[in-house]
Amino acid sequence: MQNWKFAINSIMGHKMRSFLTMLGIIIGVMSVVVIVALGSGMSNAFTDVLGGAQQDVSLFYSHKRSKNGDGVMTYQEMRDDAESGNGDETVSTEEEPRIQEVWVKQAVNDISGIDNYYVTNNTTATVNYGKKKADNIPITGINSTYFTVKKYQIVAGRTLKSNDYQTFARVVLLDTKLADILFGGADKALNQIVQLGSNNYRVIGVYKDPNETRNRLANMNNGNLLMANTQLAAEYNVAEIMNVVVHVKKLDDVLKDGSAAARLMTKLSGVIEGEYQMFDQASQLAAIQSQVAIVQVVFGAIAGIALLVGGIGVMNIMLVSVTERTREIGLRKALGATRGNILMQFVIESMVLTAIGGLIGLALAALIVASIGHSLDAFFGAPPTITTVSAVGSVLFSATIGIVFGILPANKASKLDPIESLRYE
Repeated sequence: MQNWKFAINSIMGHKMRSFLTMLGIIIGVMSVVVIVALGSGMSNAFTDVLGGAQQDVSLFYSHKRSKNGDGVMTYQEMRDDAESGNGDETVSTEEEPRIQEVWVKQAVNDISGIDNYYVTNNTTATVNYGKKKADNIPITGINSTYFTVKKYQIVAGRTLKSNDYQTFARVVLLDTKLADILFGGADKALNQIVQLGSNNYRVIGVYKDPNETRNRLANMNNGNLLMANTQLAAEYNVAEIMNVVVHVKKLDDVLKDGSAAARLMTKLSGVIEGEYQMFDQASQLAAIQSQVAIVQVVFGAIAGIALLVGGIGVMNIMLVSVTERTREIGLRKALGATRGNILMQFVIESMVLTAIGGLIGLALAALIVASIGHSLDAFFGAPPTITTVSAVGSVLFSATIGIVFGILPANKASKLDPIESLRYE
């Protein structure tokens, strides 16, 4: 207990020197905690955007062959090829088949791990209501199972009925964001007439994504509009089915059942040169989280250098302290203090110094995260979060640095000869 008292008195007796010594520790801990918090917030944001759809598997047709001739191109290969502008070099002569919904239904019926599906087509358009308009609104054509799989909530009105598909009714649903922009609320939008191009459509419902308050990364536009995929195909001269998504019952079976569905689609379509492939959100989310973790580690390591520099600064000032307190050490030894007592005195002083620096760094990190948290939450949909592990771990690590870098000065102090120390001027 006496060693703790000596340590605190020494630190308080040299406040400015102690603060300057702690500065490296403060900056290091603050940087590491903020970086981890930002990474945690980004990871949570992507989880909010993609996490709810991890059991949804997209099936797409690949009509290109790899340049080395070893088979059809993967989804990533096609993206890389498109970005490089060399896509035309690998296009096969086989045309992409027009997807039949019966193929998807058979996949659901034949594969026990798949319990549902939806198909969509899409375009973009300007939505007009009186003098108000919303530009570049994504228009999605949906089938009857879309809302069941997506788990969207109807907040006003109704969803599409079978009669809407059969009669090619010009009816649409708006999301809450678009309803607010054009009408000032969901209830005000019901039964109003909006104009898409030269055609008028009646608003029959307003829907909400349960995660839309958090999914700001996926909701950067002015809203979304839904209509029957058959109607969209007729009005905009596009295929009735442009996108196919099957819902797998168990997350662990996504790869197995998604691949089985792709193989069955390939067989049913009768394609020869190409094939259907799968793309799942779970793999995409895992890849993104892995990249975020790598960035955290890299920047955390850079910030950790400040901790090491701070540790060296602590060791340096403790060596100076040992020299300044040589007579004090000699007196304590003459009065019966053991080498272990002296060793512990300086190790504890070094540890307390860095632990206080760690606590100050943690407090500053909390202030920074709190000050920027609202802005980042508004953009990403998930605020940066200081976890208990990062908070406790940073303080413990800073204290450990104090112990490690305090051993050399403490060992030097413990070896001083009491007689020579008392003679020191």
